[in-house]
Amino acid sequence: MTTMGMGKLANLRRLADGAGRFKMLAIDQRDSLRKALGQALGRESAQVTYEDMAATKTLITEVLAPCSSATLVDPVYGLPRAVRVIPGTVGVLVATEETGYEKAGPDGRERKSRLVEGWSVAKAKRAGANAVKLLIYYNPEASADVLAHQQGVVRQVGEACRQEDIPFLLELVTYPIAEPAADTPEFARRRPEHTVESAREFSRDDYQVDILKLEFPGDLKYAREFCAGAFDGKERPAVYHLDQVRQFCRRLDQASRRPWVILSGGVDIKEFLTNLELAVEAGASGFLCGRAIWKDVVPRYPDLEGMRAFLRTEGTYNFLRANATAERARPWFDHPSIGGWERVRIPEKDESWYRQYAETERVAAS
Repeated sequence: MTTMGMGKLANLRRLADGAGRFKMLAIDQRDSLRKALGQALGRESAQVTYEDMAATKTLITEVLAPCSSATLVDPVYGLPRAVRVIPGTVGVLVATEETGYEKAGPDGRERKSRLVEGWSVAKAKRAGANAVKLLIYYNPEASADVLAHQQGVVRQVGEACRQEDIPFLLELVTYPIAEPAADTPEFARRRPEHTVESAREFSRDDYQVDILKLEFPGDLKYAREFCAGAFDGKERPAVYHLDQVRQFCRRLDQASRRPWVILSGGVDIKEFLTNLELAVEAGASGFLCGRAIWKDVVPRYPDLEGMRAFLRTEGTYNFLRANATAERARPWFDHPSIGGWERVRIPEKDESWYRQYAETERVAAS
């Protein structure tokens, strides 16, 4: 049996479609969106205003949230206006991490995450969130101090989510330390192991994670079948082939002792849909995707009507294609760690309270 608080259980159902598959929109980006808006406006990122950010997020959310089973927003620019435009039938997730990271480690190439100052899991719940999301940068080869810090942040949020009885979705993003950059054959070779080992670590019960949001365990631009430039026109060396990538996906599923979804990591829509298809084939329960679906709308800012037209056509089409692929995903409650809907039960202490209350009411009525 899988024991789950009533709050977590009810809200997990809100995040998924009726069949238990996650088809979730991410619009919690901050630094990356600010940079893209700066390019669109011909300004430095620091000159992008609060209104620029909030207006862009609101428009994307208004048009695309109805396509989703749940929508992820940030607490600063997104949430205050999102509550007005996200349909009541769509779940809401709120990010809890600060954008960016603190440079750390012996060479300053390692990363420490931090939480949004003044924000909390309790405040997210009071604001109406159905779940809390935390992004953690994690390279299993980082120094002991950095690993301990990142693990501690996850435990802190996990415990707060347990206390508030609200689902905890953990996003894991790896990064290069010894390798020259992320888009290199050296890092493409390391990425599968980083992704698998990160999922294995944070599947442990003491982190109290309910859903893992994971990177694709490889880089298809370095797969033999796609490396000639299939996705972005740039030729790269092949470091593995598609059958090996499928094996990476199976290993990721085996390491993930929690239901998991795939993220886009900012790749183009063609690559994301291929990633999603392979992840679903391996056992993913859907996706939580942002930029792959909507990033091409940002260069149109501040033409809000032009942006709306793009989102209603190409953006919606992108989302519906992802949804169609996710129809083949494994329902979250069928994950091996849960074993089916009939094996989910609420804690005995909660059930006992209702049983005692019902008995009190029966005696009073008699």
